[in-house]
Amino acid sequence: MRLLGTLFVGLVLGYAALAALLVVFQSRFIYFPEMGRQDRATPAQLALPFEEVHIATADGEILHGWFVPAPDARATVLFLHGNAGSVVHRLDWLPMFQRLRLSALMVDYRGYGQSTGKPSEAGTYADAEAAWRHLTEDRRIPHGRIVIFGESLGGAVAAHLAARSQPAALVLHSVFTSAPDLAADLYPFLPARLLMRYRYDTLSAVQALRCPLLVAHSPRDEIVPVTHGRRLYEAAAVPRQWLELAGGHNDGFIFMRAEWVHQFGEFLQRHLPA
Repeated sequence: MRLLGTLFVGLVLGYAALAALLVVFQSRFIYFPEMGRQDRATPAQLALPFEEVHIATADGEILHGWFVPAPDARATVLFLHGNAGSVVHRLDWLPMFQRLRLSALMVDYRGYGQSTGKPSEAGTYADAEAAWRHLTEDRRIPHGRIVIFGESLGGAVAAHLAARSQPAALVLHSVFTSAPDLAADLYPFLPARLLMRYRYDTLSAVQALRCPLLVAHSPRDEIVPVTHGRRLYEAAAVPRQWLELAGGHNDGFIFMRAEWVHQFGEFLQRHLPA
């Protein structure tokens, strides 16, 4: 009995220690800005002209990114990337944007790539707002000519921005309903919802949308279950479109490049003014 009691106490202490680690080091489970930090790839590797941009946020950080113009552009994409790596790992999206006559602004959040600061939930929202102001105020691009595009964590940031602005459309690629919802799926053995300090409530933002929505997700996504994408799609009270991807969380676009171009193009044709 004493041995069983010792084992039980050990299990309880180990469980408590694991829960404490999740709370104390929570940001390290969410943000991975160090991945590929030394990579200095640019759109020039795709033979695309681009402008390097440095955008000041309202709280004094400087965001690094690229503005990649498209010939005879019909709109501009504000691209908000996921929680790992930086804009240098998102070059594969640019040929699709070019083909669809979409200029693109790709920026790194604070603490990512060459941007200053340290990432946080409020910080990522502020960074997206700074990028929006850069397009609408500095470049004088009309709201109705901007498509906000977010992948994974960037989708939560994109939805938050879209619910508070008036873009032409919102695109969500492999996005979760909220950080606590995803944590509960990833750590079912922990009271993850109670432990989460980060919200990233994409679902509430989608419910507040006033612009068309395109949701893309793969049933084989091993990080964000496809049920998250379905819930986001079903929660929208605006014109919406569903794109089912193949492949996993990080390679769905690669497997579905042709279908992405086709369906995204049709979506833009319906919802962008002539």
